[in-house]
Formats: sequence, structure tokens, C-alpha cells
Amino acid sequence: MRTEGFDKARIKVIGVGGAGCNAVDRMIQIGIPGVSFIAANTDTQALLQSEALTKIRLGPGLTHGLGAGGDPGIGRRAAQESERVLNELVQDTDMVFITAGMGGGTGTGAAPIIAHLAHEANALSIAIVTKPFTFEGPRRLASAEEGIEHLLEEVDALIVVANDRLLEVVNKRIPLGIAFRVADEILRQGVQGVTELVTQAGLINLDFADVKAVVGNAGRTLMSIGHAEGKEKALEAARIAIENPLMDIETVQEAEGLLVNFTGGDDLTLTEVSEAMDYISQAAKRDAQIFFGAMIDPQLKGRVQITLIATGLNARNSKMAAHRAAPATTRRHTLADLLGDTFLFPEPAALPSKNQEAYHVG
Repeated sequence: MRTEGFDKARIKVIGVGGAGCNAVDRMIQIGIPGVSFIAANTDTQALLQSEALTKIRLGPGLTHGLGAGGDPGIGRRAAQESERVLNELVQDTDMVFITAGMGGGTGTGAAPIIAHLAHEANALSIAIVTKPFTFEGPRRLASAEEGIEHLLEEVDALIVVANDRLLEVVNKRIPLGIAFRVADEILRQGVQGVTELVTQAGLINLDFADVKAVVGNAGRTLMSIGHAEGKEKALEAARIAIENPLMDIETVQEAEGLLVNFTGGDDLTLTEVSEAMDYISQAAKRDAQIFFGAMIDPQLKGRVQITLIATGLNARNSKMAAHRAAPATTRRHTLADLLGDTFLFPEPAALPSKNQEAYHVG
């Protein structure tokens, strides 16, 4: 595997199934430099609508392009049928991101197969997946949990976004489709937060070896994002990232490895970064590996975004532990805290008609 510099690194994002392909479309729309996008699905009609330049029809002989019918077994066999083309895709690649929704047929069944192929190709593999809403039913949730366990066996790092947590931050009258787009945006920011650490020129840059040291063989991993503005913007963004309610793992306490990416305007100071890093470091193990990068975006003047990747965590960590690790915030987090101003959500009375696209501002 090449590690000499991520300006030359080969990074691919593979969206698997309907939810994974939707997340890839979101990434393409916003733009992530230095990344190749691939859509893989058993549903030909859905695949043709993807914005990805590379599209892989999984298991055409098995499914005839009609989808997996919610059956992970069919999704797995479809990926196995298409193993040759999938294997070619992950060759000569340094890092592979796999995005999928757990609980359905294609994403749940095919994602572990693709992850295994990436591992065999010596690529660093990171899966960022969603877990279904409780209202989608116990069978789908059980299928998701089983898929997550299979995926965990194959990837270097697994980040799980719990859709139920969206209910803690979105207006209860926000349309369902928009709520799912919030989940897509979380996946997008997770991928971009990692890749920008090593692909974008900044004040402080990391290389592939730094990322591999923290993420390689990490297992269950927390990815969290905080946005803030004002006098103590970096420290507040750090608090939000630590307390982010959207993750399946609920605290960074006792983390063995941390990757932290700061993006701010040209008014971001060394003191602000130092205070935020002190706050974040207190939540990790004393001897944790900590790497951070910082870059300037003039458009973020007066604001800062922190992307936090924490590894070596116990998936059963509790909110109580998180509160002991860092003082709790005095206010309820909003989507602007967690996602920045990529989304604008009007008051319920002002919600547009179904033909309007008033939510996407990025």
C-alpha cells in the first residue's frame, strides 16, 4: 500500500443499495475533491438514477435488476455473483469507504462482501452505515444488527449512525424524506471529514500513515461533527462534537485513538485550537494516539467545524459516562450545530410544497 502522500492516494467511495447510493449522490452534489464514487445496487432502475459515473449492477443473473426484496441473503449472493468486477474496483486503492443502510437486502447483504474484497486488496476500509428507525419494525432492526456484526468482521473501522437519534434534533413535522436526507448528509460529512485530513492543503496536514495508525483495525468507531460561531467557537464546536447525539456509540470516553479535523476562517487562532484539543483530549485515554489537522476556509470567517473520529471504544458506553467526561451542554443541539448550514429547515407553517427544493442550500 502506498503511504507517501495523500495528494497521490487513491480513495473510492462505494454506495451499496438504495440508501448507500443516495448518500453517494449527496456527496457528488456537494463535492468531495480527490475521491472516486461508485454506485452498486441490485435495482437497475434505481441505479440508473445515480449520479455516480461508475455504476455496478449486482447479481444481474440472480435478481434480473429487480432488487433484493429486502432479503440480505439475496444481497449477499448478488455481490458474490458480481465478485469479479467488484474485486477489480478495489484493486490499486489506498482507502475504500463503504456507505449503506443496514436492514434492507442489498446494503445489508452486499456490504460485507465488498468490505472483504477491499481487505484482501490491502485497502484501508471504513464503513459508514445507518441503522433503521424503530418504526421500521423489529425484523428490519434485527436484520440491521446482524448485518452490522458481519460488516464489523470485515472492515478496519465501522461507524454506525442511528436513525432514531435524528428524532432528537429534527422538527417533528419535517417530512420523512428530508429526515433521510439528513442521514445522507451525516454520511457525507463523515467521509469528507476523513479525506480532507489528508487530501486538502492546510495549516497542519496529516498523511495516510497517520490515518492508518488510528483507523486500521479499529472496529467500532465514533464519528462526530460540531459547528459553532462566536467568541469561543472552537471550544463550543468541540463540546458539540463530544456530545453529538446522532451516533450509535454515545461517548468518546476512554478512546484509544483520535483523529480531529478543524476547519475555520482566517480568524481561527492557535489558542482556540489548543483549548478545543485540550477539551477533546480529556475524554480519551491518557496514552491515546491523537492526530489533528487544521485548514482555513475564508468562507467560514467567524465559524469553525470540528470533525472527530474516535477509535478503540466500547459500543456500550453510556450517556452517563459522556457527562462525566465533559460538562453537559445547557441547550438542546440543533441541526445547525451538528451539520452546519448545509441544510435550512423552515418553520412548519412555512414548509414548501412537494415540488420545491428549499432544504438543500449546499
